[in-house]
Amino acid sequence: MRPSMFGLATMLAIATPAIADSPLPPADYANVQLRDPDQEARAKDLMGTLRCLVCQGQSIADSDAEMAGDMRSLVRKRILAGESPDAIRESLVSSYGEYVSYDPPFNWLTAPLWLMPLVLAGIGTWLARGSFRRRRG
Repeated sequence: MRPSMFGLATMLAIATPAIADSPLPPADYANVQLRDPDQEARAKDLMGTLRCLVCQGQSIADSDAEMAGDMRSLVRKRILAGESPDAIRESLVSSYGEYVSYDPPFNWLTAPLWLMPLVLAGIGTWLARGSFRRRRG
């Protein structure tokens, strides 16, 4: 690869995060709190339990991603309209799937999420027990 091509490729790789978000302004209620403290508290509680779909392990309350801002705005607008947090959660889960929730319910689809830690702990215990037996004998 010629030096000029390498320099161009490096510059494009560095500039990619700068063009990742759109130039549009944030959604109406993305970064603006509701006037009623009770409504804002319900909105924040719900936002803390919803996963940002484009971030690694962040809630929509903690994320600076554009999509998280859109979801925060949607939550606040629906709370302002009098919708319950449970109804909003159900709507988002039906739109985005169980992944949007930090606390997915136990069902056949999410069973591996709930059971895998138990399975791995059992395997670890079995391996450790076998290792200790060999050392004694």
